[in-house]
Amino acid sequence: MSVSAQLATIVIDCGAPGPLAEFYRALTGWEVTDSDVDFVYLGDGGPVQLAFQRVEGYRPASWPGPAKQAHLDFKVPDIERAAKELVELGATRPEFQPGGDEWVVLADPEGHLLCLAVAG
Repeated sequence: MSVSAQLATIVIDCGAPGPLAEFYRALTGWEVTDSDVDFVYLGDGGPVQLAFQRVEGYRPASWPGPAKQAHLDFKVPDIERAAKELVELGATRPEFQPGGDEWVVLADPEGHLLCLAVAG
């Protein structure tokens, strides 16, 4: 069986959609395509958007931890430069880094994990 669906939006739960969308806007260069007090959508005109949805009492999963969770991977020209810039924008760099020189794990300002790897 194949439903043949097209992915349209990745929705990320958070406590404050506006500031978190700004962080990802700076990371991706995407623009706000729609927003209200509880949602912000980012896109670049392509088929997939990122959305940030307010959830009262939002708490991120711990890292590392046993809870299953999703994360986003981003390719960048220079991992260390990108990591430094994102930390300046409010990300944190957890002590546990399983990627060695291949990738860096960061947590966005609300604690969602993301990985940076070299574009290539």
